[in-house]
Amino acid sequence: MLSSRRIARAPWVQKTVGVLAAEYLRFVHLTSRTVTVPGDIYERAGPDLPVIIAMWHGQHFMAPFIKKNGYKAKTLISRHRDGEMNAVAAEWLGVETIRGSGDHGSEFHRKGGVSAYFQMLQALSEGYNVALTADVPKVSRVVGPGIIRLARDSGRAIYPIALASSRRKVIDNWDRTTINLPFSLIAGVVGDPVRVGSDATDADLEAARLALEAELNAATERAYAIADGKTASDPRG
Repeated sequence: MLSSRRIARAPWVQKTVGVLAAEYLRFVHLTSRTVTVPGDIYERAGPDLPVIIAMWHGQHFMAPFIKKNGYKAKTLISRHRDGEMNAVAAEWLGVETIRGSGDHGSEFHRKGGVSAYFQMLQALSEGYNVALTADVPKVSRVVGPGIIRLARDSGRAIYPIALASSRRKVIDNWDRTTINLPFSLIAGVVGDPVRVGSDATDADLEAARLALEAELNAATERAYAIADGKTASDPRG
């Protein structure tokens, strides 16, 4: 008999689940009202494009819908089985993918981290915005060093982004995965960009890491406050 794990690894199963997930997210998007803070973020970010987009794990499912027509984007997705389904969903929604791990431990090479890192650098040099989760797997809400090095080596700014919906289901796992529900108010908040110089010292890299962590936390807090009606949403920021 086929085990459930073996069935889940079957390409047709992964594709089917990925497409269904993508269409569910599209339904959430179409039935919800979205508020972006600041409202003119594309104009503000224009001089910095392409940029590195940073998000927290588990809070990123609606991210494909922040992409506007005419802007190229790629996102980093792990090679794990769940990652395969996420990759199918992202590509179904028009976002190209880079496969690899953000793990900064001994698994980095085996999980394709080195190859993915150079693919992200290449994508940025070709004008793609690159999106990735800033916290490494199993270490929630702590920015890993990889995204900071990517900013240093590419010369591109990091834009921290948080997305929250008024109707949601939060799973009790390491990254507090949040399933966005239809008929919501969705708040998208963009924090102040974090820049890393090409000559950054170890102290500079750590300062940038802490700054990104603070900006992501602040953006997340504000996004949930807006989605839950606890604060007014001034689109001008």
